[in-house]
Amino acid sequence: MVRQKHLSHSAMITFITFMNMFIPLSTDMYLPALPEMGKYFSTNEFLVGLTLTVFFFVFAVSIVLFGPLSDKYGRKPVLIFGSVIYTVASLSCAFSPDIYFLIVGRFFQALGSGAVITVSTALIKDSFRGKILTKILAITQALGVIAPMAAPLVGGFLLRFTSWHGAFYALAFLGAINLFLACLLTETLPKEKRYEGKILQSLSLLVELGKKTHFMLILIMFAILSAPYMAYLSASSFVYVEYFSLTAQEYSYFFAVNSAASIAGPMIYLRLKTSVSDQTLMKLTFLTAFTSGLLVLVPGHLNEFAFLFSFLPFTVIGAVVRPFAMEVLLNKVKENAGTASSMINFVPTLFGSFGMMLGTLPWGDFILGLGLIMLVATALSFSIFKFVGKI
Repeated sequence: MVRQKHLSHSAMITFITFMNMFIPLSTDMYLPALPEMGKYFSTNEFLVGLTLTVFFFVFAVSIVLFGPLSDKYGRKPVLIFGSVIYTVASLSCAFSPDIYFLIVGRFFQALGSGAVITVSTALIKDSFRGKILTKILAITQALGVIAPMAAPLVGGFLLRFTSWHGAFYALAFLGAINLFLACLLTETLPKEKRYEGKILQSLSLLVELGKKTHFMLILIMFAILSAPYMAYLSASSFVYVEYFSLTAQEYSYFFAVNSAASIAGPMIYLRLKTSVSDQTLMKLTFLTAFTSGLLVLVPGHLNEFAFLFSFLPFTVIGAVVRPFAMEVLLNKVKENAGTASSMINFVPTLFGSFGMMLGTLPWGDFILGLGLIMLVATALSFSIFKFVGKI
């Protein structure tokens, strides 16, 4: 492992955690403003929702590209490139004259995010081992929930003093901070460990990884479970603001409470990891997810509190699964951690973007649509689990 010259051990953990916050910050901060943006641009919910869907789809594709590139050229140059693109794109989003310009800005913002997130995952594999790796994954996941918890509150607060533009100015500022920290990073991938083939050949590493059937099935099993939460992410503002008639600020409180519940996930994971088998943990995951889906379908329509507490179990179990999935998959990788991390991030993001698209379809009843997405996703993931047998 390479010793950092300018970042201490705790600073390195903080930096990795900060980078893992980029995705929730890039989405959750402007969620309270989605209904307002629809009115501002005189457009419908689907086009406004595309600013989320396009972001996640491009992000999914970009992490596939940047993983092999970081294995070839190193982590630092890819991280600096991503931070620059993200910062500039965030500013362009703030100056968007119409919804289509905003969607293009989100395209490049996602491109930069892909580089940042891919490198952050690879840095964990580069810098930590064994039980420390398990603890670091839990710590970064636990601290990472600060972003989805705080982002909508900050977004709602900003709406009291500025328009939706303020959220993107804030994201540009955070991108600049990440760029500064990236410049302080000491490269963690020595030249002798880098992929030495040509650029196009480096992408063949993804093909080789994709041929590992057991690895891919487990990855897809976990990834499917990310779709319902992304559907909730895209539809929640319309549920709370339009269906339950809350203000944008009130919506941000409910969203923040749901996100705060994620804090318990990594702690529960660390406790369960030492007391139950991986198989039992997966069965508990499926039971909780399916029960939460049923609750959303039935009492979830009653009021905003019933909807919140119906979805909460899914949020918590999702926070348990994230570090669990990351550890299981990373432990199956012996080399080319950048490529592996890109695939580990790509597949859940791909399913997540599909979930976001499903969440904003013209259901007529967004709560019904979300409940159905939760039940179907859980059933599909469980089917793969039974097929794979042992993870």
